[in-house]
Amino acid sequence: MPLSSSAVYLDNAATTRVLPEVVAALLPYLTEQYGNASSVHAFGQRARSAVERARRQVAALIGSEPSEITFLSGGTEANNLAIRGLVEAYGDPVRRKHIITTAFEHPSVLAPCQALEAAGFRVTYLPVGAAGQVKVEDVAQSLTDETCLVTVMLANNEVGTLQPVADIGALVAERRQRGQAIFLHTDAVQAVGKIPVNVRDLKVDLLSLSGHKLHAPKGIGALYVARHVRLAAQQLGGQQERGRRAGTEAVAHIVALGCAAELAAKRLDQMEAVRALRDELEHGLHARLPRLVINGAASPRLPNLTNLAFDGLDANRLVIALDLAGIAVSTGSACSSGTTEPSHVLRAMGLPPERVRGSIRVSLSQETTAADIARVLEVLPQTVERLSRQSVAA
Repeated sequence: MPLSSSAVYLDNAATTRVLPEVVAALLPYLTEQYGNASSVHAFGQRARSAVERARRQVAALIGSEPSEITFLSGGTEANNLAIRGLVEAYGDPVRRKHIITTAFEHPSVLAPCQALEAAGFRVTYLPVGAAGQVKVEDVAQSLTDETCLVTVMLANNEVGTLQPVADIGALVAERRQRGQAIFLHTDAVQAVGKIPVNVRDLKVDLLSLSGHKLHAPKGIGALYVARHVRLAAQQLGGQQERGRRAGTEAVAHIVALGCAAELAAKRLDQMEAVRALRDELEHGLHARLPRLVINGAASPRLPNLTNLAFDGLDANRLVIALDLAGIAVSTGSACSSGTTEPSHVLRAMGLPPERVRGSIRVSLSQETTAADIARVLEVLPQTVERLSRQSVAA
């Protein structure tokens, strides 16, 4: 079904529009430049050159060396490879069987942690509290001589709160200097392209990112793996990506990710304008709906994301009503769509059930306009008031 030209898209945390420049970069690798990057002939070597150029572009965005970038299918595979690959490389049946994470990570972090827990590893799920931020002292107190992996997201995907990853990285690095085989992974899928991200400053050993969160196509992502880290490959069958991820490289998508990464670096300074639009939206809604609560607002947040709570409303009904009015938002992670379970992120923050049920996620991009925000400020309060009246009448 075609969308109206007046439709307002505010679900960029779920996925972003592929930029025209990115489409232009990838198209030749679907047509005349179709070689396999593992082939030795000219067709293959042109493809290999394009892959390595993209590797340099992604590395430049996050401050790493190109050799530390592994291409794969997206954030979920990156998180799984980081967690399972690290644990299999360094864990053993007696020692180094402890993992630390938080209770509100993305499902692609929680699920492999839970699978490893079922296999005999001990996993500590740290609380985050109403502020939506893990405490460094909680991490410090949870570290043991058996801890082999700490995995803490850089920015939460539902409320946008930033986590103290660099401080956690300092703790992990100190233990490794004392001889412990311990490493830090961060899921930076929501953060890359929204805030400056530098793997050296963060002191991380592994970092996941996803193309479709920064205006590249779905189905491509990357994992930063520091040079001192070993990983056990999870996909076997070839020596592609330095033996970390078997399978013929998706050259066109890799080229697209490289182009998107280069554009993201150039467009980072535009995020302050995005933050201003986000703040304008929040202030305008507060003026019209005084009972509005912004989940996670007490902590540093991504500039493009807000999580709005309307106590007493059904968020799914609100999302549908807004969609009918031409405004696209979500109730939370797109990976959890279709489930009737309340947000595990908001529950982990200890929010009351009525607030969890009544919360929506609104996420902007550099393409969001002042007219978009004005439209939401016109429609959203009216929609909330109408649904509230219907709820009371029922």
